[in-house]
Amino acid sequence: MSLRINDTAPDFTAETTVGPIRFHDWIGDGWAVLFSHPKNFTPVCTTELGAMAGIEGEFRKRGVKIIGISVDPVESHGKWKDDIRVATGFDVEYPLIGDNDLKVAKLYGMLPAGAGDSAEGRTPADNATVRSVFVIGPDKKIKLVLTYPMTTGRNFAEILRAIDSIQLTSKHQVATPANWQQGDDVIITGAVSNEDAIARFGAFETVLPYLRKTRQPAA
Repeated sequence: MSLRINDTAPDFTAETTVGPIRFHDWIGDGWAVLFSHPKNFTPVCTTELGAMAGIEGEFRKRGVKIIGISVDPVESHGKWKDDIRVATGFDVEYPLIGDNDLKVAKLYGMLPAGAGDSAEGRTPADNATVRSVFVIGPDKKIKLVLTYPMTTGRNFAEILRAIDSIQLTSKHQVATPANWQQGDDVIITGAVSNEDAIARFGAFETVLPYLRKTRQPAA
């Protein structure tokens, strides 16, 4: 199954390092980031989980919960968290899903249906495609999907930047240009007429007939 933007994020029940969860109930009325890992005790993922722990407060400010998943049992996650603390200096307090039966990885299209039903004996290379980030909105729809190779550590500052854009553009009829950062000018969408744009945003700049820029509206 291939998941696309605006698809409903599949619901599931799973064991985690903070106890059993039902995913949609765990998300509640807010936003969530689900980020996945091919196996415990892998070097790049160790740095990523620590980096995420270090900026968890930035996600919390935006009303975003974070949850990790690795294709290994929950019992192994606890030992891995000790290594993450040693390597990065940060304690992983957000939940880590145990996906020993590969159920969630297959449900989210990160492993094929024929991958089997056990993590036992599988190497990180066998699970190399379990390297995706899903941003999920309060409506339980997928807003963003990013997939990285095992050798490239994820840029969580970019994920925060994307969340800022997604949350802003969900409230206002604007889009964000390339390399946009919080506070930069935004693009007025084509659904807004010039007259309505003046009423909504005040002055705006017409760069091209289809490209109109204005100040970022207040949240």
